[in-house]
Amino acid sequence: MTQQSRPVYLKLRDLIAAAIIEGDYAEGEMLPSVRAFAAEQGANPLTVAKAYQQFQSDGLVAVQRGVGMYVVHGAAEKLRQSERTQFIAQEWPEIVARMERLGIAPAELLDGAAA
Repeated sequence: MTQQSRPVYLKLRDLIAAAIIEGDYAEGEMLPSVRAFAAEQGANPLTVAKAYQQFQSDGLVAVQRGVGMYVVHGAAEKLRQSERTQFIAQEWPEIVARMERLGIAPAELLDGAAA
């Protein structure tokens, strides 16, 4: 599934996941409110709520009634492992296939990174 064809809530989920992995939302820290994040992203609050619900279902955030959602301990590492697994299983084979179609050897990429 291409990035453009993905549902909006999954795109929002990816943004939040990246922010947790990168430490922008540290473990124990509150996530922005649904309304605040929706306004920041120009998204519907119900769509943001769906993305947040996914994190709650996955055990990556917890709800503190009357306060908000916070990132649980271990969430960044759990997300990092999940993202790595998905990349290796789904994205990497597509990249390798495209490299083969284009005649790009891995060494060319490494040589280009050193330049």
